[in-house]
Amino acid sequence: PRLYVTYPAYLYFSQQDPEHQKTFNPPRTELRALYQPILGYFRCIMSLDECEVAVIAISIYAVVTILLILLGRYCVLAVFVPLAPIFVVLWKFFSWVVALTSVVVFVATVCIIWSFLLLSARSWYRKATANNIVSVDQFVANDPTGKGGAPSAVDALKVMAMHKSAAGDRTIDNRDHEKAHKYKLTAEESPHVPGLYVTKRCISDDAASAEMISLQSTAAGKPPLVIGTIRMGFGHHRIAYAAASWGASDPGRRTFFHDLLNITPSDEASLIKNMDALYSKGSRITSEIGGAAEKAWGAATKSGDANSLRATYQMGELVTPLLRGLDRETPIVCSHSLVACAAVAAGFSKVINLVIDNHAQWFVVTPGCLNLVQGPGNYRDLRRMGVPEENVRVAGHWCPHDLVTNIWTDCDRRISRAVIRQTDKKKAPLRLLIPVGGAGAQRKFVTALIGAVAPLIQNGTVQIFLNAGDHQHMRKAFVDKLDECGLPYATVDSMEGVYELRDSLLSNNDPKESVTLLAFDDYFPAVATTDVMCRAVDVLLSKPSELAFYCLPKIMVRRVGDHEAYSATRASELGDGTCEARTVDVTVDYLRLMTEGNGDMLVDMCECVKRMAKVGVYDGCKVAVQIATQMAKE
Repeated sequence: PRLYVTYPAYLYFSQQDPEHQKTFNPPRTELRALYQPILGYFRCIMSLDECEVAVIAISIYAVVTILLILLGRYCVLAVFVPLAPIFVVLWKFFSWVVALTSVVVFVATVCIIWSFLLLSARSWYRKATANNIVSVDQFVANDPTGKGGAPSAVDALKVMAMHKSAAGDRTIDNRDHEKAHKYKLTAEESPHVPGLYVTKRCISDDAASAEMISLQSTAAGKPPLVIGTIRMGFGHHRIAYAAASWGASDPGRRTFFHDLLNITPSDEASLIKNMDALYSKGSRITSEIGGAAEKAWGAATKSGDANSLRATYQMGELVTPLLRGLDRETPIVCSHSLVACAAVAAGFSKVINLVIDNHAQWFVVTPGCLNLVQGPGNYRDLRRMGVPEENVRVAGHWCPHDLVTNIWTDCDRRISRAVIRQTDKKKAPLRLLIPVGGAGAQRKFVTALIGAVAPLIQNGTVQIFLNAGDHQHMRKAFVDKLDECGLPYATVDSMEGVYELRDSLLSNNDPKESVTLLAFDDYFPAVATTDVMCRAVDVLLSKPSELAFYCLPKIMVRRVGDHEAYSATRASELGDGTCEARTVDVTVDYLRLMTEGNGDMLVDMCECVKRMAKVGVYDGCKVAVQIATQMAKE
């Protein structure tokens, strides 16, 4: 737009005022800068010989042709337009007979293969789902998009392609629970969370050494609680720990933390780990590249339709051995839909699925269990999609016990610090917690943000706490940027150090440096540190992930996946968070609103947090534990 608007303006003003031409930057330079890469590209193409051009053209257009055939469904243009250059190349090097024959044979071969796949897809799908414990097709029967009920041939092919690419030829029959394969489990008390028991596989051959986690109540008469999760990024684990904190806070109840990836060695855990590695790599790469790659990844993360649920449930059927060491009558609260699917397939009758995010899609819900959501908007959208009323309920946000029970104390302290900043910013610097996600994405954004807020840090207006998690590449990136900006920093690398830092800040002490780098070698402190430090900071600056629902003021920054945009919207509408700040400049603007003037933006957020707390918005995990306890008594 600047090229088309400013150039005529330049011509006009240069005629009216010749002196203006000296100070105005004509866009001709910009035009040359715009066209230089394009010209360079064509020069590179022209330097290739004919054979290299032919190979590149055939390769590109063969791929494009296959994609268009799949999307266009026998559309004539989709087949012959991409093949036209191939026809020309073959005609030039051979003859028109060879060219025409090659194109016709190629098109005919593709059409025959596609027809065979469509004819076989439904039978493959019926065979794969014949032994399923529940029917996903019945669960999605009321899908208004037309994908409900039995899948079409194309949908069945998509499901089988997703399933085969992830699971290969693995099969399992879960109908006979007594004969089905399972791993013996044992549990030990967590070294990090008092009152929490962590399950693991019992390798010993002595069956007596394996503890069966059952419905046996404790001496206080309270049944145990199982929290099922997958260490897939930080989000699902964070939600699981939040739910576990409400169970572990009750000394009369035994709470078990059952991470499917902790049941090792096992083929099923390796299967899930490979899926997680692929997802994390995709998040990192697309967030760094940006542009079309980021848009494509974002579209993929919010397109969890009925076919995605079908594929997820089929995967759940395969990983049931990871859960069979538990008593099937024990209530299980799941923070990932795959765990909930596996629990249902394993025959558990008291399954609760904590639905993530604020974007309704089939992928995040599970048939045959109770799906709890965080807000009424998501509930209504899921009901509109066709989720049965008996399978979904509003609970509230997934927040840990310690944060919820200290909301009023922490918000009042933040308001008091904001009042002090009105007269002297250096006496109460704005404390900003910046965590990275489990995928280790957003390196470029966070490092650019550090450079942008460096002046505020140097003049004593802002203090930042960077949680690099267990990502060594993020730690190195942060250290390099801090050194570049000349910012001294303190490092905390243990949970003991994190608790000491939090307690010191809560006692109105300043940190050793204006920048504190939190970096770890282990997974648990990488996740737990953010939850622990939330109480001691003024603002949480994070992408709109599961942290968008936490009970403290938040600045929501650039998302990783389009599904997260709806979480930022939820925070903004409740008043405890901002809209999504897509750029560093917008993020810095929000920081200025919190540090300059009377800082009323931060005060308003704190008041919103307190109002939402009064009506139980942040009691989601508390409600989930109460429902699980009631299920145990039935």
